[in-house]
Order: sequence, then C-alpha cells, then structure tokens
Amino acid sequence: MLRARGVRKHYGPVRAIDDVSLDVYEGECLALVGESGSGKSTLLMTFNRLVEPDAGIVAFAGLDVRAVDPIGLRRQIGYVPQDDGLLPHWRVDRNVGLVPWLLGDPAADAAARHALERVGLDWATFGTRWPCELSGGQRQRVALARALAAGPRLVLLDEPFGALDAITRSDVQRMFLALRQSTGVTAVLVTHDLHEATLLASRIAVMRAGRIEQMADAASLVAEPATPYVRQLLVRARLLPEAAC
Repeated sequence: MLRARGVRKHYGPVRAIDDVSLDVYEGECLALVGESGSGKSTLLMTFNRLVEPDAGIVAFAGLDVRAVDPIGLRRQIGYVPQDDGLLPHWRVDRNVGLVPWLLGDPAADAAARHALERVGLDWATFGTRWPCELSGGQRQRVALARALAAGPRLVLLDEPFGALDAITRSDVQRMFLALRQSTGVTAVLVTHDLHEATLLASRIAVMRAGRIEQMADAASLVAEPATPYVRQLLVRARLLPEAAC
C-alpha cells in the first residue's frame, strides 16, 4: 500500500529524516514511535506530500507520489493531524463531509452521516453542532470520521489521542481499533506512547534521530530489542524490567 525508499529530509543542518526505507502492507497499522524530534511526524507527512523530501521515493498504491497532484493525493488519503484540524466556522456535518464534497460525490451527506455513526456519534445529536461545542474526545472522533468519510484505502494519524485524558483516550483507542478491524483500512499512526502502539498497531517502527532503529511486531520488539536505545525505551515504558537495561 505504501513504500518509502531512501527518504531524506533536512531543515538546515538538522537531519529530520535520514535514509528511511519501509513498507506498509494493505490492511495493517504501522506505528511510528519515538521521542520528540525523532522525525516520525515529518516522515508521516512525506506520505501525503505535506512535506517534500530532499531525496528518496515515496509510493502509494504503486505510484510515485511525486507523479500525482498533491491536492488530489491528499483527497485519496485520510489524515488526522495532532490538533484535529476541524474548521471552527463549519458545523460537524459539513466538516465530516468535506472530502466527499470536494470530490463531487452526490452522496456526500450520506457518506458523512455514515462516517459519523461509525465513530460512535449520533448524526441527529452531533451533526449540527459546532466544533467548539464538542469535548476533546468528540472532536477526535469527528476528525477520524472526516478522514474516513470518502472511503480512503490509507489513513495517516499524527498523535491523534495524545491530548486526551486517560479515560477518554482509552475509549477512543478502543473505537479506533474496532473501526480499523471492521473496515480493513490501512493506517500509519504516529505516537510517543509504546503502550498505545502495542495496543493498536500490527507493527512498530522505533525512530531515533531521523532513522529507524527497529521495525517489528510488538511481541518481537519486546522479546528481542535490536539496539540499546530500543531496550531503553521499552524499560522506560515498563514493557521490560529495569534489569534489562
């Protein structure tokens, strides 16, 4: 579904992404995990051309994304930013139906209604509300509904649950897991939380200083950390005992 080969990105002297290669397979969820500044969000945004890499290739569904109009590409890929990105001057129904409407879908309203119901929000109750009238968890559900409304094959999520309180975060995580399992949508999730990654992702890519230190499923990551840094992260997350350092 998604392929990156030799991707690099510099901001002045800073190497934000340093020769990253990976594959994301259809139907899986890949979590990009790492500390702040590790390059995970920058890498995510190269996938929908919100960031243009300095070198390397990114391909979506077998097509080099540089050969695709960036606006058209973004309408094919769902995206949930860190701050939810809801338009404050549009009601929930119009926010959710944005991409189907831009694509000229005559059933845009029905697509928005279906997406909102899928994330557990009643259309009659929430469709006419303004974003400012929603709780944090409701806003994230609406943002996810908007990302899914046009039926994309791939969804990119940039720390979508990080600002939520623990109870709300757990509820939204469970909703996302059930939704991904029922739809089969492919997802790339950026998170700094290894527990969240092990709960939601098929595989985990641990990033450090713009590079991937290890990529594996959760069980393999915990059983065989490939580097001292990965082991240290697992200990900090209490997925390994301190004696493992």
